[in-house]
Amino acid sequence: MSKQVKKVGILTAGGLAPCLSSAIGYLVDEYSRVAPDVEIIGYVNGYMGLLKGQSIPVTPEVRQNALFLTEHGGSPLGNSRVKLTNVKDCVKRGLVKEGDDPQKVAADQLVKDGVDVLHTIGGDDTNTAAADLAAYLARNSYGLTVVGLPKTIDNDVYPIRQSLGAWTAAEEGAKYFVNVVKENSANPRMLIVHEVMGRNCGWLTAATAAAYRKLMDGFNYLPAFGLTRDREEVHAVYVPEMAFDVKAEAARLRKVMDKNDCVNIFVSEGACVETIIAELEAKGEEVPRDAFGHPKLDKVNVGGWFAKQFGDMLGAEKTMVQKSGYFSRAAAPIAKDKELIQACAKKAVECALAGVGGVVGEDENKNGELRACEFTRIKGGKPFDTDTPWFNALLAAIGQPKGAVVAVKH
Repeated sequence: MSKQVKKVGILTAGGLAPCLSSAIGYLVDEYSRVAPDVEIIGYVNGYMGLLKGQSIPVTPEVRQNALFLTEHGGSPLGNSRVKLTNVKDCVKRGLVKEGDDPQKVAADQLVKDGVDVLHTIGGDDTNTAAADLAAYLARNSYGLTVVGLPKTIDNDVYPIRQSLGAWTAAEEGAKYFVNVVKENSANPRMLIVHEVMGRNCGWLTAATAAAYRKLMDGFNYLPAFGLTRDREEVHAVYVPEMAFDVKAEAARLRKVMDKNDCVNIFVSEGACVETIIAELEAKGEEVPRDAFGHPKLDKVNVGGWFAKQFGDMLGAEKTMVQKSGYFSRAAAPIAKDKELIQACAKKAVECALAGVGGVVGEDENKNGELRACEFTRIKGGKPFDTDTPWFNALLAAIGQPKGAVVAVKH
């Protein structure tokens, strides 16, 4: 142990993922097991609570029942999207006063609260914010350790092999579509667009489609009475990493529509975003952006764009866009994810007590070793590898030609 750790702070930030509540539970349980004298607090609503000095204590009752948290989705502490280096946004939202440096405000609050270790549980934005804060703390000799855990259902954080909660999100999205696909019986020539979360990375869309098809393998069908697998099949998968010929795909899917009276498309919410934004701006419409500079995807409306593009070309009588994101990201983790979350939480506590900062995960550049990956190496936007064998098998199974791979900016 590099120094005595007396008090630990925990916060969750960014969007939800099926790991937040569990990660807190496993962290508290592990501290209670290996360092029971360490005091623990949770900051309310992520970095917002840290800036405002709002926290709640981990009481003996919470410690005793910490694993209850692993049964739930969401975060008991609450989340927010705050970028500490975006001073203008922090001032505008009333999180700091004019002239204040949010990083200094956060650092001073940690000192005021007597926190020796801060655990951040979040995605690329949360952990790059944690990296910025850790660098600030080091530059200014605050002597605090920051240890992050990688939460993002997009599974797109360098150099983390598998983000916490991503497996669960894919499974839940698949369950969601099992019901949604039945809408093809509500109308002839139905086009259903299943929009899946994934701003820059298509992993979740591809994994959700694969998980859905695996669920289909367990169902019985009755073709003699109109209940066919073909009608409920995934007919196309579109991800940000691949370009495709709209006219050629429309011609292929028109044949599917003519045969099955329906077409089902899985699309990442980040697919074709630049094209759609260009179209909107050409019309004089402004696309709002969040504190991190990301375009707000509800305005871009990728699913709606795909429905409009293909609806007429396929001769669809009705189009439907369904988004599984809020359903899947709020779920409690499946067993496979729980195992990974617990392993990462144990390693995070080990690193914290040893004074080793970073984001804990399986390091792709070190043969998948579970370790605290250096903050300087953490960044988002890791693309989905479209050469992954299971993805190519998926495309082959549904008869979709693989599009040209788009050059992804890093």
